[in-house]
Amino acid sequence: MKTVLPLSDVVLGESIAVNGVCLTVVKSGSSELSFDVSPETLRHTNLGELGTGSPVNLERAMKMADRFGGHLVSGHVDGVGTVERVTPAGDYTYYRILAPADILEVSIPKGSITVDGISLTIVELDRESLTVAIIPHTATETTIGFRKKGDRVNLEADMIGKYVARLLAPRLSDRKEQALWALLKKEGYAS
Repeated sequence: MKTVLPLSDVVLGESIAVNGVCLTVVKSGSSELSFDVSPETLRHTNLGELGTGSPVNLERAMKMADRFGGHLVSGHVDGVGTVERVTPAGDYTYYRILAPADILEVSIPKGSITVDGISLTIVELDRESLTVAIIPHTATETTIGFRKKGDRVNLEADMIGKYVARLLAPRLSDRKEQALWALLKKEGYAS
């Protein structure tokens, strides 16, 4: 894996995603960047597990005039998943990732998920996990090729799915409450 992020024009205060976590540059040089990382970020991501020399995915924020090549992400990690299984299949590798319920609830098969900042397509989804297929290029150009069973990965669910779920939640909650009251009345437990 090689560094493909040009650092020469990075400026103080710029946002850079590190393994999918949006961080603010506090110091930059020709071959290094420095960031302040809050305790909150360390609690809710895998960044605290990194050591000196750990490979990371780096990505600069997209300019609105740039070509759009992935899905909408903010660099605000929704949770951490755990690689449950790595299955080679010809040139591809399937990664099954155990994920928090709130991320799975807003995910769909053939929808998008970000794993350590890598925009990927969900190929399978069940009640406890999601599976992504990794092509050779992605395996060699990102950190996913180093991941093995038990590794923790940062997950960011599709932004559109999160907004839709948030907008529908009150309506669905009201409907559930109405259905419960109707059932209670029907069975004689409420009037």
